[in-house]
Amino acid sequence: MAEIVPEILSRRARRAYGPRTLERDLLERLLEAAVLAPSCNNKQPWRFLVCHDDDALELARGALLGGNYWAREAPVLLVVTTRDDLDCQLSDNREYALFDTGLAVMNLMLQATREGLYAHPMAGFDPQILRNAFAIEEGTRIVTVVALGYPGDEGTLNEKHRKSEDSPRERKPLVEVVQWNRWEPL
Repeated sequence: MAEIVPEILSRRARRAYGPRTLERDLLERLLEAAVLAPSCNNKQPWRFLVCHDDDALELARGALLGGNYWAREAPVLLVVTTRDDLDCQLSDNREYALFDTGLAVMNLMLQATREGLYAHPMAGFDPQILRNAFAIEEGTRIVTVVALGYPGDEGTLNEKHRKSEDSPRERKPLVEVVQWNRWEPL
């Protein structure tokens, strides 16, 4: 029987980033992995803004909320977006572009893990600050910001985050999240 992919098992949302710059070819490899994700009707609705120079990083860091203080040390912040016109336009108005974009981010995260990098997606940012800072047009939805970088010094983290860096990954057992052949409220 096949085993679970090692990068899935070792992937963590780590927070201690080092200052080492990510080379352009490495960033492109991560993005190539991202865009290989499947999407509804092959719409490929994801769009990425790579913030890696000092000016762009300063603008992106300005949108981070206080709980994501640690992400200010990441040498790359990736702003992940989609647009409604790139969605599948399903008759029941499901927003499939968000799902598809999430698949692309997961591909990127798994490739980053394989490369020895940390990739941590965040919800703790102000989308309006990003919209204003980068002139992101209305109609573009900012889905997440991903901190990318090499491992750094955990001593830069607050106590809560230091403890969580290597704490056991807690996942619900399958019996709590999976049903077989019929639906029952869980």
